[in-house]
This record gives sequence, C-alpha cells and structure tokens, in this order.
Amino acid sequence: MNKLRVGILMGGPSAGHDISLSSAEAIRESLNSSKYEVIPVVIGRDGSWPVEVSDLADDIDIAFIAMHGEYGEDGTVQEILRDAGIPFTGSDVLPSALAMNKILASRLLASHGISVPRFVVVHKHEKTVDPFKDFDFPVVVKPADRGSSVGVSVVRVPEELYVALQNTFRFSRDAIVQEYIPGHEVTCSVLDDGLGDVVPLPVSEIIRKSGNIFDYFAKSTRDARDEVTPARLTDEGAELIQRTAVAAHRAIGASGMSRTDMIIGEDGELYVLEINTIPDMSENGLFPRAALAHGITLGDLFDRIIEAGLRKHGLLLRSLS
Repeated sequence: MNKLRVGILMGGPSAGHDISLSSAEAIRESLNSSKYEVIPVVIGRDGSWPVEVSDLADDIDIAFIAMHGEYGEDGTVQEILRDAGIPFTGSDVLPSALAMNKILASRLLASHGISVPRFVVVHKHEKTVDPFKDFDFPVVVKPADRGSSVGVSVVRVPEELYVALQNTFRFSRDAIVQEYIPGHEVTCSVLDDGLGDVVPLPVSEIIRKSGNIFDYFAKSTRDARDEVTPARLTDEGAELIQRTAVAAHRAIGASGMSRTDMIIGEDGELYVLEINTIPDMSENGLFPRAALAHGITLGDLFDRIIEAGLRKHGLLLRSLS
C-alpha cells in the first residue's frame, strides 16, 4: 500500500514560530510511519519557503498546517495552498481569517448569541479615544489580529492607556480595548470530521500559579499556570462549555479542529475570549491533553485531523465515529 505523503508546515513569521516547531515535532513523532511519509516544510521567520509551492504540489498529498499566529493561522498559508491546489488540514481561508481578527470574530459570535466581553476598537491614527460608555477600568488592551500573548496589556487607570495602546500598535494598526473579566478560565477543544460532524473534547481548567492580574492570559506563560483536564466542574457546567465551544466552532465555520478559550465570570456568565483554529499541538498543548483525556491517542488525533482535511477536499468519505 502506498503511503500518504504528508507535508508538515511549520515555523513562519510570527511570535508562534518556536511553538510551531514543537507542534510539528509532536505530529511527526506520533504519525504512523507505516501509513505516512512525512515531509517537513520549515517556513522561515521572514516568510521564505524552502521549496517552490508549485513544486510542493507534486511532492505531497496533503499539507498538515502546524503554524500558529499570523501568516499560518490567519488564512494566508491557507490561500497559498488553495491556489496551488494542495489539500490542507484545518479551516479554510475565510474562517481562518475571521478567527484571527478579534473584532470580526467577537461581533460574529455575539450575533450568534454567544457572550463576549464588551469592547471598543481604537485605530492607530486616532488622535483621541472616546470614553467607554458601557464599562470602566481596568481594561485589557490587545492587538486586533495577533495571538493573545503578543502586545497585550492590562490597564488599571486611564493614565496608563496611552502607553498600552502604543505598545499594541507595534503589532497591529487596530487595538481592542476590552472590559476586564475577573473569573475562572477554561478552554474546550473541538474535533470534526471535515463534513461538520463534531466531537467536543473534555474541558480544561486553567489554574494560576502567579499573581498575574490578567489570569485568563496566564496560559501563555507555562510556569505561571497548571491545567486540569477534565476540569473540576459539574456535569451541567462542563456541558455548557462544550456546547459553547461547538457553537463558536460552527459560527466561525471552522473545520477539522479548534480550541475556544473562555472565562466563567464572577457574575456567573460564560464569556468567549477567542477561538483558535490551529491550537498548540505539542505534548504540553491543551488540545492534545484534552484528546488524551477523551481516550484518543496522539497518533489517532492526528489521523483524524488528516482524514478531516481529506474529506473537506472531497478525497475521503465517512465521518468520525
């Protein structure tokens, strides 16, 4: 039997470059060598490819995108592969771009009845910032189209806002100024079969070790938090979080996989913070840990993601069991 040729795309010009390499290594180690021929494709920090994309189309059967952040997760690589006629794992161009754009994603999720923190948008060249009518300090300031750990600040008083915005504008032309939601951070991953049949994985709970005020971003500092999977929640609470993750996945139009980060506010409300269409797949990533807690081995997890990509491109039938 011929092996399926899988090109693992990794690296790229984003802050997630190194995490991407770790994700790719975990995928490579877990894939069955009797079933797959793995071809590493390391994209440089400057966005350079080691091979012409048109040549890559002759060398692989599917691209497994293991890239995080801008370029790899925002629809850019997806569009390059689509135009080259190369099947790929994960979401298509538009859902990838939507999920990465926090402004559009928040508005879309809210339109589907999913609670998100209130926010205002500030553009880089605005001279003044309109006062917040619906919420007060502290606030969270973050780029509109970057990963959550890049350019993020918590602002306690109005006098600190200008400096925080200037820091954010180093990464994006648009900033979100968002109400700070104190509470309990959770995250839930979703698998689907490429045809819309979804499987929510067990909920993970994030436990802060440090005194970081912005506790729901402590996940970006590994020595600042622990995870508990499955989360220590009631069955009803876990089911609500899983339903919300599935609703966010479907609202964005995600395919193959996603991970939705949420917070249970002190007001008892469940808020969606963001949805990731290509979550960290390294051995310490929340997505693989949730799969393991569900009884799915890493080899089976990556099998499913590849199969979902093949189905999405009309190259394989049958949904997940």
